[in-house]
Amino acid sequence: YSKLSIICICNTLLIFVSIWTSASSILASESLIFLKFDMEENALKDVQKQGLKAQNELPTIVVREFEPADKPEVQQIFYEGLIEMVPDTAFRGLRHHPESLLLYTAMTVICFVITMCWWVIGLLPAIVLCGRYFYSRRVIHGYLERALSQDMGDIEGFYMKPSDSCLWVAVLEGKVVGVVAAVGQQKSGGAVELKRMSVDRSRRRYGVGVALGRKVLEFAVTHRYSFVVLGTTAYTHAAHKLYQRLGFRCVGVTNGYVTPGATSSLLEGIFYRVRHHHYSLHVQNGKITSNGQH
Repeated sequence: YSKLSIICICNTLLIFVSIWTSASSILASESLIFLKFDMEENALKDVQKQGLKAQNELPTIVVREFEPADKPEVQQIFYEGLIEMVPDTAFRGLRHHPESLLLYTAMTVICFVITMCWWVIGLLPAIVLCGRYFYSRRVIHGYLERALSQDMGDIEGFYMKPSDSCLWVAVLEGKVVGVVAAVGQQKSGGAVELKRMSVDRSRRRYGVGVALGRKVLEFAVTHRYSFVVLGTTAYTHAAHKLYQRLGFRCVGVTNGYVTPGATSSLLEGIFYRVRHHHYSLHVQNGKITSNGQH
């Protein structure tokens, strides 16, 4: 009897110890879970605080009217923005023009039939890309010279003196980093055109483009225009995304658009071809509403 009692007591103790160990393990696990949760929650709060602090530390964008002292910086930003369009038009634009690809393919086949040389076929794509870059650069330089000899050469006379137009600059940390203009077109059903928008490449993704675009929309509302319109030959997704973010909708595309400053030469027609996207935004009763479909 005594041995049996001892065995029962030992088994009971073993069961108690195992239960206690299990309970301790569960409690320890739960404590670790709660500790981990608290640590993650505290880390999340720290990240949120850092994010808010970073947002508060972002420099303020000031959009103001053009001043004569801004002219060199404005022209430099405008120049650099246009020069960026050379590779954009020559290379990125190629996949948007199947008719050009078909023409280049036909040229390749004809060259092979005439020469029967494989090295000529291998060299032809490089010749095509060089031709597109050369003529894109030539046309855009012609457009740039034309603009600098007209409105961008006389900003005060073209934009600041007339009551139905204006040009603004975006200032960030005391430096001009962006430009945009608005020109009223009463003959076009009371529309104002957004023009010359360009942002310093090193200051993009700071919201400069949005701030400039909104200034033009405020101008349209203040002067009671019915529409805000713009046109672009850019192929970069960021440019079109900016216009859509402002509320614009693409209402038409002109394929084979003739850029001001272009010539009618045969080679230029072969190697330079762009699409002109037309965007519009409706202003009604002092409110901005998008117009058209993308």
